[in-house]
Amino acid sequence: MPMLEVEGLRVRYGSLEAVKGVGFHIDEGQVVALIGSNGAGKSTTLRALAGVQPLAAGRIRFLGQELQQLPADQRVRRGIALSPEGRRLFARMTVLDNLLAGAHAVRGAAPRRETLDEVFALFPRVHERRQQLAGSLSGGEQQMVAIGRALMARPRLLMLDEPSLGIAPKVVAEIADAVQRLNQRGMSVLLVEQNARLALRLAHHAYALEHGEVVVQGRGEALLDDPFVRKAYLGV
Repeated sequence: MPMLEVEGLRVRYGSLEAVKGVGFHIDEGQVVALIGSNGAGKSTTLRALAGVQPLAAGRIRFLGQELQQLPADQRVRRGIALSPEGRRLFARMTVLDNLLAGAHAVRGAAPRRETLDEVFALFPRVHERRQQLAGSLSGGEQQMVAIGRALMARPRLLMLDEPSLGIAPKVVAEIADAVQRLNQRGMSVLLVEQNARLALRLAHHAYALEHGEVVVQGRGEALLDDPFVRKAYLGV
């Protein structure tokens, strides 16, 4: 049984249908990528899975249980966490307080402390900046904090929305390495990324979205050589 099954997902903004019957699945321990151009419906799909964007139709099944009727906080408790596009940190709070805000659904001081140590080990720069205001950090450092905040919920499935957006190439490489390390420990990852080459290199499986629909799918490495993907997303 897949960890996550999405069937017939439809999302509307007023009369505009942004996601038109999208379906995909993620197996335990997989990195799955959604690629596509601006407005393809990638971020909307993640927001719908997280419960922060209402569905018009569709089913979301996670670890065998239906999620589409559950509010966002209950989905976090079930094991899904989102690091949103644009990071959305609390700029006037410290890095440490931003991280701890992500652990609101975790019971007990010991698990929170353990996860915090894991985040600091994954991103040593976050540990160095832990007492600084989040708004004073560079874009790359803020992205590390945003991912760390999602990890503080101790998810089974980590959803990352545009983690490389507006970040220096060196930091993008650090974040890509962190994703691989998390996956090697058994964490499943759903990655939305405009940098299609990066996403396909990280992903076991990928889906390309256009105008709210899946137009091609396949193994990440295989799609790097797919003629449509190369022309549409890789500039080849």
